[in-house]
Amino acid sequence: MSGIKKLAQQTIWYGLSSMAARLINYLLTPYLTYKFTTAQYGEMSIIYAFFPFMNVLFSYGMETTFFRFSQGNDNKSVHNTASTSLIISTLVLSAILLSITGPISHMLNISAHPEYLYLCVGIIATDAITIIPFAKLRQEGRPVKFALIKIGGILCNMACIYFLLSYAPHWVKTHPGNFSESYFTGAWAVGYVLVANLIQNLLILLLLNKELTSFQWKPDRALWVSMLRYGLPLIIVGMAGTINETFDRIMLGWWAPVKGVEAAKAEVGIYSACYKLSIFISLAVQAFKMGAEPFFFKLSTQEDAPKHYARVMKFFVIILCGMYLVVMLYLDIWKHFIQNKAMWVGLSVVPLLLLANIFLGIYYNLSVWYKLGNRTMAGAWITIVGAIITLAINYWGIPHFSYVASAWATLVCYGSMMVISYLWGQKVYPVPYAINRLLLYLLIAVLLGKANEWISLPNSFPTIVHLLKSTVFLLIFVSLLYTLEKEEIKKLPLIGKWVR
Repeated sequence: MSGIKKLAQQTIWYGLSSMAARLINYLLTPYLTYKFTTAQYGEMSIIYAFFPFMNVLFSYGMETTFFRFSQGNDNKSVHNTASTSLIISTLVLSAILLSITGPISHMLNISAHPEYLYLCVGIIATDAITIIPFAKLRQEGRPVKFALIKIGGILCNMACIYFLLSYAPHWVKTHPGNFSESYFTGAWAVGYVLVANLIQNLLILLLLNKELTSFQWKPDRALWVSMLRYGLPLIIVGMAGTINETFDRIMLGWWAPVKGVEAAKAEVGIYSACYKLSIFISLAVQAFKMGAEPFFFKLSTQEDAPKHYARVMKFFVIILCGMYLVVMLYLDIWKHFIQNKAMWVGLSVVPLLLLANIFLGIYYNLSVWYKLGNRTMAGAWITIVGAIITLAINYWGIPHFSYVASAWATLVCYGSMMVISYLWGQKVYPVPYAINRLLLYLLIAVLLGKANEWISLPNSFPTIVHLLKSTVFLLIFVSLLYTLEKEEIKKLPLIGKWVR
């Protein structure tokens, strides 16, 4: 049991460090929504919606493959093979991408700034090269260095963005005639964000120097073929998953029911900014995804692994339901996270996006059955079904309902993937999930959020009164949770000893 606890603690460390890094990065949202017009924010969102597609292509499932093949194989050989493969493929794919920047800039509606794509290629390539070094840190149980590099990179990014968008333009303005005046123009605002991102990645490469140079150029051909056979289907999973996660921004830019490219970018900006209000759910899901994968693989050798998977699922859903309520009950406060009030018009999609991300998190948790059983094509088929749903709803809905259709597409997509994965997985690798209890918590969270809307108070009431009303609903959820899970909570580290 002590080994499982240690493994769980390491998993929590990796998840929390990833969550902290993303949280710090999310803190840029108020600043960027203040500095950018709605259209500029939309343009940036479209570009960053393109990144995940390339990340999937450049990584071709090698991170998951690395963890999978490290179990039962020579770790050094796996490390050498994975690192060599990624470095060579990154160079080849980068060259191909650079040769077709024109068509891509047209597709992304950034034809006025095709040079942005050169920066994008640099960011994508450096991201790919750091995949195995970061995976090695996770595999070796070194969460402190992992966290410091992740968070250090984000802080560097924030500092560079502030310098390029605020300090440098102010300095140029107060020193007219300086040679640097032509380098800081408002028309290139999105480009400065990309420059900052590239600087961040270069710093990370420097900090990962030891891990980057620890492999040898001695790939095992037979092992490489086996790794590709396992990992390549994950490209389908990743591409379809990226369609589900980000392609709606690109489609909004194409089909939004508005006149002109700038107006379409504004619709993307509104949707992307409101999507950021699902920050806590997104952070928890990404942290879980980062920490759980090595945990699940290492725990798979335990006889009672399914029981532990079920327990992880229950507490994961409880945490997500609590986060859902924290956002929904205090949405009037969270909306100020978006500094551009013109974007508040899209707040109606926030509940849909919160619930959609809960479904996504549950799906990631459920995916253990096909990853452990080398059934990655099963994951591909499930994600493809989700991608078809996403494309169909957005294709039909965006011309009529703009970003509202995108929000519904996200909800239906992730909900469908969650249900399919559960039904299929229970036939292949049964896990005793407490389904009735999980559904109950989801229902309670949604109903309490709705009840807070239905029981409206006059705007003339002081803000503290509105906050107290919301807090009452949150306390109702906590009390119900305590009543139903008291015995389980007692078993938890750190907080269990405080429960009577």
